[in-house]
Amino acid sequence: MKWKLRNEGLEKKVDSKMDQPFSLHPIVERILSSRGIDEGEIENFLNPDYERDVLDPFLFPDMESVVKRIKRAKDDSEKILIFGDYDADGVTSTVVMKEMLTDFGIETSIYIPDKGKEGYGMSKEVVKKTGEHGFSLIITVDCGISNFDEIEYANELGIDVIVTDHHCVPEKIPNAFAIVNPKMKNSNYPYDNLAGVGVAFKVAQAVYEKLMPEKKEQVKWLLDLVAIGTVADCVSLVGENRTLVKYGLIVLSKTKRIGLQELFRIGRIRIDESNVPDAQMISFQVAPRINAASRMSHAKLAYKLISEKDRAQARLDALEIEEQNKSRQKATEYVVREIKKMIDAEDEQKKVVFVADENFPVGIIGLVAGRIASQYNKPTVVINKDEKESKGSLRSIPQLDIVSVLEECSEFLEKFGGHAQAAGISVKNENLDKLKDKMNEVVEKKLDGKDLTSVIWIDDEVSVNDLSFGLVDNLNKLRPFGIGNPEPAFLIKRLIIQELKWVGNGEKHLKLFLRSSDNSPKIFEAIGFSMNDKFGNLKEGDLIDMVFGIQKDEWNGNQKLQLRIVDLKKREE
Repeated sequence: MKWKLRNEGLEKKVDSKMDQPFSLHPIVERILSSRGIDEGEIENFLNPDYERDVLDPFLFPDMESVVKRIKRAKDDSEKILIFGDYDADGVTSTVVMKEMLTDFGIETSIYIPDKGKEGYGMSKEVVKKTGEHGFSLIITVDCGISNFDEIEYANELGIDVIVTDHHCVPEKIPNAFAIVNPKMKNSNYPYDNLAGVGVAFKVAQAVYEKLMPEKKEQVKWLLDLVAIGTVADCVSLVGENRTLVKYGLIVLSKTKRIGLQELFRIGRIRIDESNVPDAQMISFQVAPRINAASRMSHAKLAYKLISEKDRAQARLDALEIEEQNKSRQKATEYVVREIKKMIDAEDEQKKVVFVADENFPVGIIGLVAGRIASQYNKPTVVINKDEKESKGSLRSIPQLDIVSVLEECSEFLEKFGGHAQAAGISVKNENLDKLKDKMNEVVEKKLDGKDLTSVIWIDDEVSVNDLSFGLVDNLNKLRPFGIGNPEPAFLIKRLIIQELKWVGNGEKHLKLFLRSSDNSPKIFEAIGFSMNDKFGNLKEGDLIDMVFGIQKDEWNGNQKLQLRIVDLKKREE
């Protein structure tokens, strides 16, 4: 594991102006500078403004056509189907589109495919049933851009399709009535990192603005879902997403959705008007529960929970999702262990981890692939084998665009799509070995000459005297943290372990009490989660260098600084 300083070479400011209004801690100024935010952008970055920073939805080339088509559908009493996706981004996108159209006075139906049986995206079978049931308009959310054949079939049946999506645009673009996707080559939209729910929100914005101007402010109540879907889909949290998520987290703390309220209550998630969540809370507590529905049964349960109006039923739905989330955790741990056994027997010179088994539950293969890719620092393919055709999830490493790999392997694939770092595939079993060989060949070529060492990026090297509540308060101005704006990590050298404990269930969490080797009297508490395998040989008195994040720990009205261990190295001197 390699440690790298982001701000190496930057001039270090030592004079703090924190006694002046609106001034920043010099460490925070350096963080902003090293992340490419110059002096003229700092105010906007630290203080996102909804009216200023949320962009005009009509910058999308097809948005006018979308709004007119939706109005015609209402005028002609057409039946509309919203075709969604099964992950947290897809479910929240579906609810956003459904609620906007309902508010406009259009009764719609929704369809979310079964992750295990149908997989991602549209199918001709569903399109056929849509026509048989008298639907004349399909609006996709968080999918559709790769469904060329299915949309062609819809056209033959006289069904218009509006695609709202954010995934990579293939060479063969579907002949849809309209496409709203910021990644389209002809798009004038200046920000291309929206999640699926962000794109659905832009459509809602446009419809409220043009067709329901008297209700225009209502669109902001959808931001709780925009925050959940955006954070869950791991898109960049800079630019417009930063503003949408920052305001969305505030709306989430006040959410009127009783299903989410019950989810928080049963999951013991501290989100209410007194506790505005951060993005990490969405990533690790809210999104996994919403995703658990599709991973363990069907995403319609998560959709139902979010849309539920009856509190008693919402509580039952939330209890069921809580149980599914626990089952998902157990299943994930089991499959990861099994794959590690398989990898140990494999040729370690292979560039790709490629495993397939009929006992891998399709609902969790994406999670498992992410865990394996992270631990082995290799692009990873985990496949659920069916009788004739199998489904797989892929996770990559920062140095490799996995979709570009799949494009070169397309002769062996039935279907594929996704992002640079995550993708899904369908493949006939007879092509599994060919696909494996081809992927290794392509990946080896693409990674040739690249440094594949895992990197921990450090925002600044500090001393124990720099650590203060004032620094934490200033760091909090950089929230929400996420892709593109990670939580700052710091380095302190030459710390002495004053006391060491293993805590938590199974004693797998490392708790350290640290002091500086320069005889400073300050003692700091540090916690490292699930580190017993990595640092089991540490002992009191060891001299270490440590990379960490810093936060306030509040308990019973008392505050203290707590360091969250990212990595550490023993010093021999």
